[in-house]
Amino acid sequence: MEEKRILVLTTGGTIASMDGENGLSPERGIDIIGLANVGAGFSVDVHEMFRLDSSNIQPEEWQSLAIEIDSRKNEYDGIVITHGTDTMAYTSSILAYMLRGIEIPVVLTGSQLPADHPLTDAIANLHIAFTFAGSGYPGVFIAFDRKVILATRAVKARTRSFSAFESINQNPIAQADARGLVFNTIIEKTGSYDFKPDLCPDVFLLKLVPGTTPKSLQMLIDAGYKGIVIEAFGAGGLHVFRRNLVVELKKAVEKGVSIVVVSQCLYEPSDFTIYEVGRMALSAGVIEGRDMTSEAAVTKLMWALGNTKTPEEVRTIFNTSLAGEVTLR
Repeated sequence: MEEKRILVLTTGGTIASMDGENGLSPERGIDIIGLANVGAGFSVDVHEMFRLDSSNIQPEEWQSLAIEIDSRKNEYDGIVITHGTDTMAYTSSILAYMLRGIEIPVVLTGSQLPADHPLTDAIANLHIAFTFAGSGYPGVFIAFDRKVILATRAVKARTRSFSAFESINQNPIAQADARGLVFNTIIEKTGSYDFKPDLCPDVFLLKLVPGTTPKSLQMLIDAGYKGIVIEAFGAGGLHVFRRNLVVELKKAVEKGVSIVVVSQCLYEPSDFTIYEVGRMALSAGVIEGRDMTSEAAVTKLMWALGNTKTPEEVRTIFNTSLAGEVTLR
């Protein structure tokens, strides 16, 4: 059987970490692939992009990754990215938007223990990532704990368990068991490849708590944010009594700031038409995030603001599923 050509891009993270005087830090580069012994059946090239804790992976690194993938995608059957777990869901989501319609699998993976630890999960995760990268199933994904999750549906839900990631409001794309790699969900292709790496990092994520002051919204606008994602309560609640957030939301929208509102609940969609407070928010001009994860909403807003000129265009983008990130009704 012909070997699959796989490009590995390393970025650091726990999988590449070694224990030092100040704790774990990403010290390994391309040698982590040798530790995993994943060469059988694959022709592998490894390129070191960064050696960063994923807390330090930011919009500049996202763009570098996207540009590298775009420039080399035609040389390979699939691409694997090793990455720290803490911000992996953000990186996977933004890459799904930047590389929309990519014709090959791009699979992010990492581990909860360093690759050279005797109990590491890195080896199993890399094997799943390589297998899926050679599957020909196009798009951007996360492979972790014998599951493959669509990039825009992944959330890191656990800090220590090997099952670190959950697939939110959608079944995992595939799972590994004694039968091999079993596909659960088929995602329809979202059109031809459209590479757009531009983004606007001036987006803030605000989680509401009872008593959040309306002044916080004005502070964010004064700080120069062009977009705000708000995690509201339940199906779409935010307070208007005593501290009226809706008044400030309306002012922000009128100033051209795009406001996206999602639910603090991980599962099931928001619905701002159910309660009076939700309808008031909609009347103020906010954009409903439906069943999107916060990670997918934040990165989508960054991407939208980087590729549009008006708030109306941003709203249109949020009423479109770009990479399977939202269920439209």
